Amino acid sequence: MLTRRFLITTTALMAAAPAMAPGMARAQAAAPSVTASSPDGVLSVQVGVNGEGRPEYSVTRLGRPVIAPSRLGFILTDGPKLERNFTVSAEAPTQHDDTWEQPWGEQRFIRNRYTQLRVRLTERNGLQRRLDVVFRLYDDGIGFRYEFPEQPGLTTVRIGDELTEFAVVEPGTAWWIPAFEWNREEYLYNRTRIDGVGVAQTPLTVRTDNGLHVSLHEAACVDYAGMNLRRVEGGRFKAALTPGLTNAAVERTAPFSTPWRTLQIADRAGDLVESHLILNLNEANVLGDVSWFKPMKYIGIWWEMHLELKSWNSGPKHGATTENAIKHIDFAAKHGFGGVLIEGWNVGWDGDWFGTGWDYSFTQAYPDFDIERVAAYARQKGVEIIGHHETGGNAYHYDKQLDPAFAQMQRFGWHSVKTGYVADAGGARVAGPDGQPRLAWHESQPMVQHHMRVVETAAKYQVAVNAHEPFKDTGLRRTYPNMISREGARGMEFSAWGQPGNPPEHEANLVFTRLLAGPMDYTPGIFGMQTRSPDGVATTWAKQLALYVVIYNPIQMAADLLENYEANPAPFQFIKDVPVDWAETRVLDGEIGDYIVTARKDRNSDIWCLGAVTDEEPRVLSAHLGFLDAGRRYRAEIYRDGPEADWRGKREDIVIEQREVTAADTLSLRLAPGGGQAIRFVPIGRARR
Repeated sequence: MLTRRFLITTTALMAAAPAMAPGMARAQAAAPSVTASSPDGVLSVQVGVNGEGRPEYSVTRLGRPVIAPSRLGFILTDGPKLERNFTVSAEAPTQHDDTWEQPWGEQRFIRNRYTQLRVRLTERNGLQRRLDVVFRLYDDGIGFRYEFPEQPGLTTVRIGDELTEFAVVEPGTAWWIPAFEWNREEYLYNRTRIDGVGVAQTPLTVRTDNGLHVSLHEAACVDYAGMNLRRVEGGRFKAALTPGLTNAAVERTAPFSTPWRTLQIADRAGDLVESHLILNLNEANVLGDVSWFKPMKYIGIWWEMHLELKSWNSGPKHGATTENAIKHIDFAAKHGFGGVLIEGWNVGWDGDWFGTGWDYSFTQAYPDFDIERVAAYARQKGVEIIGHHETGGNAYHYDKQLDPAFAQMQRFGWHSVKTGYVADAGGARVAGPDGQPRLAWHESQPMVQHHMRVVETAAKYQVAVNAHEPFKDTGLRRTYPNMISREGARGMEFSAWGQPGNPPEHEANLVFTRLLAGPMDYTPGIFGMQTRSPDGVATTWAKQLALYVVIYNPIQMAADLLENYEANPAPFQFIKDVPVDWAETRVLDGEIGDYIVTARKDRNSDIWCLGAVTDEEPRVLSAHLGFLDAGRRYRAEIYRDGPEADWRGKREDIVIEQREVTAADTLSLRLAPGGGQAIRFVPIGRARR
């Protein structure tokens, strides 16, 4: 029995689908199509085949075309392509609605409400192979994936090319970074017209000229190559899989599913941030109780190396000494920080480690770092050491030490590790088909497999992973909650030595692009503004504080030198006070690359925090406090840009003040060029009548 949201028609797909953008026309004959809509009818998808039997889909929002007919299918390296001569059939759509709880996160409870449509594509002749395409339609986005069922004509699947397209109907502006370049994800964001995009990494975010916001990405990438997007004409993008070690980007045995291809679609830029599409398309937690990991703030032996005050390698400037570690542990214990990151503690940093990594030991410390003493001292002080495993991009070498490395961490009671894969040319070493080390792209299927081995092995020893130079985030933290964070973009270290450093617009770009994928270890909290980079840290102090709210991360670093915090206790107080684990998140206002205002409620109290940041332009923004509980009074602890604050001048000009507010109030937020504002709302009683 068909539901009202499911139709099989004999109308031509071209006639039934929305009008295509100029230059996208494609000759088609009449063919059946299948349609379904999201629970409230906001988004609709139409799937069918054209006259040659080529499968295509299109998307509308409230009846308006968003994605014009876009191809589906594959090119195989060892068999006929899965690209045409298909017939289409489908099951009746099903409705799903449940709510699940994150063990930690930016939102404690997440509703998972969608319509599911399974489309069967069957070859008319020849091998008569079958390929299913499963669509999940939410009111704020769509995910679809391919499922290869078990069948005689297709057992081992070697994918050379994925033909998936995203044909954006309306012209507009795109924010993107290049794919297949040497520096992985660590590029400044391009802002171009949609038809000016080259080959881009995902998430790729666009805003059409009519104001619609669309983010293209993927979810639940497991044992598959990372997807990039190549613009082929106008607003039409095609999947560009990261190459593997052979002529196939992906090698799998049926039955299996691909990652979800995702479109987050919203009127407001802030609605993209509030969307949980990527997480919802991942499987539920398979680890069970992960309460051994506690979201926390940490300090570390790190920034001083980026400033060249200390070194990772051994010698007179070595940073990871027993004495320096104890100094940081004492500071953390005194100021209430949960952890201390220690980089450069282990043998292997001397000589040519960058992009090689053959000399690393992940259990043996340098002679001037007494690891047993440091571990015991940290336990005594109630501080957890965050392990550090830089691989130099040598996943092959790291794989061989995973068990002893994590077993040692478990013995010390260390529950978090920062991994690293620094290497040029986007390459990392993995085991080839012959078992010998081979170079592979960071986003390749072999590296996806490696990162999964790391996360699964770490879970066995109750260790959570914060990966730097990682594979992109695709929401797997829902399934593996010990996958807590990652870098995967230009972080704060580029403000230490970048040529150029991060510009004032950088964070307002990240929120609507990279951070749509998941948490980022951006490492804010810098008060020492003069660095090796020409512009230094291109923010005000108030913006550095606001980043703790704006950029979500369950393991936030206070990245600056300890002496800068000791010399500035008043602004440092916000870093000490701000939570890292949240019950609710609201984006009050924002425009991509320009500014954002975010409010979050602490998971463990009734405290709310607000962060606002801007680009190089000064702004006056309004923040209505309706997110606060009605009928309560709050003490607003405000950290704002001073009258002379400017990222080009008096970056340290900050005003710290308090006022009483309620949910009925609206605050005026004055942001300096490159500035921001951070506010902590503490309940103090019932509202006065």
